Amino acid sequence: KAEQKARDREEKENEVKLYNTLLNSLSHELRTPIATIIGAVDILNINEKNLSVANKKELINEIGKAIARLARQVDNLLNISRLESGMLRPKHTWCDLTEMMHQMLNSLDEVERNRISIHADESLPLVKIDAGILEQIILNIIYNALAYTPEKSKICIYIEVLSGQCKFIIEDYGLGFPEKEIALVFDKFYRLPKSKTGGVGLGLSIVKGFVEALSGKVILENHQGGGARFILNFPVQTSYLRNLKNE
Repeated sequence: KAEQKARDREEKENEVKLYNTLLNSLSHELRTPIATIIGAVDILNINEKNLSVANKKELINEIGKAIARLARQVDNLLNISRLESGMLRPKHTWCDLTEMMHQMLNSLDEVERNRISIHADESLPLVKIDAGILEQIILNIIYNALAYTPEKSKICIYIEVLSGQCKFIIEDYGLGFPEKEIALVFDKFYRLPKSKTGGVGLGLSIVKGFVEALSGKVILENHQGGGARFILNFPVQTSYLRNLKNE
């Protein structure tokens, strides 16, 4: 009984610690984009007649970026909640991976989109998978790479389907991860020492949770060219009959 009480007390202490970490992180992460939006709107309202078209466009772009940042934070909170509650139920349907990837890239702004290259055989079969969850996995890895790699450096995505396995390799050309930190980066709220401001450390933990929800595996390593390499493997059904996509 004493051991059980000690375990219960430790679990509660960990829950409080995670809750405080989340609140502290969000108090900064949500305040920053909100302040950006309020400031830009105030400038547009007060100085509308004196602003050039270029200045107005720049302010509107800043508002758009801040809204996208807020949306990502909210999505990550909802996703981690779904994982924690066990309410995540994948819905597998036939998916054209190439089409899905290009639609996903269209959700990024032009600068981000131009940094990403997709390498896949044109004859990839359809695969049966939850495309929405898969898209969230890829996007979280991409956002992490965009935040921690040099501007204009490339992010390469390789896709292959073979023997009932769908494999994604996502490589960037940043500094990679310190070897001793690789085992920790998928933990909730974990952020590398001296990380840039932005994010609350949920992105990669969601990646791991979503990959496991699809019965897959994720491996993180540093590649020889410098930078990080994420390797994702998922068991899938495949079909070369394109009309299955609409079933």
